[in-house]
Amino acid sequence: MYNNLVATDIVQQSFISLWASIWAFAPRFLAAVVVFLVGWLIAVVVAKIVWHFVKAIQLDRALDSVGFKQVWERSGHKLDSPFFFYELVKWFILAVSLMSATGILGLDQVTDFLYRVVGYLPNVIIAAIILVIGVLVARFLERLVRGSIRAAEFGSANTLALITRWAVLIFTILATLSQLGFEFSDDISLTLMQGIVFAIALALGLSFGLGGRDHADEYIAKLRKHIQQD
Repeated sequence: MYNNLVATDIVQQSFISLWASIWAFAPRFLAAVVVFLVGWLIAVVVAKIVWHFVKAIQLDRALDSVGFKQVWERSGHKLDSPFFFYELVKWFILAVSLMSATGILGLDQVTDFLYRVVGYLPNVIIAAIILVIGVLVARFLERLVRGSIRAAEFGSANTLALITRWAVLIFTILATLSQLGFEFSDDISLTLMQGIVFAIALALGLSFGLGGRDHADEYIAKLRKHIQQD
């Protein structure tokens, strides 16, 4: 009889401890759920705004103009930069919300892991922004160089414009990889920079040399005619 009473008392104490733990955990659990749901809502709204912005600047068209779209689609994936930035921003905010929720629940190991993920995601976002800006600048400078050289009636406008575009793109790719944590030695960067400068100088020399030949011939003919008249 005594043993039965002791066993019953142990079971009762266990249930009381369990309910006390649940009762103490419930407010934190509800708070974590609310934080995560609010974060989810904010993530969707902000990501949608980013989607409309990327769509408005026509990034896909710019990437297509520099040949990136064709290279990307060879991997079997369709290029959709608005959707890419939508997912990137959404999951970044969700990760922050989940980190806050796990912190409320006291899941320290999960929180530390999410902290590392969240700490790296800004590098991905900044790298993507660098890539976008670089592509847009490359496209703008390509058109500017081509239009300026054609307006001056020099030759090799397309060649020089192409070299300008890829010079900007190469620097953009290096900056993007550097932001993601890839390191390049100073010798490699210096050699690459020297090669790009040499290519641009060579293109300029060919452009102005070949294109300016007609102008030089015309000027010499006028000068010769003027001398003969005198």
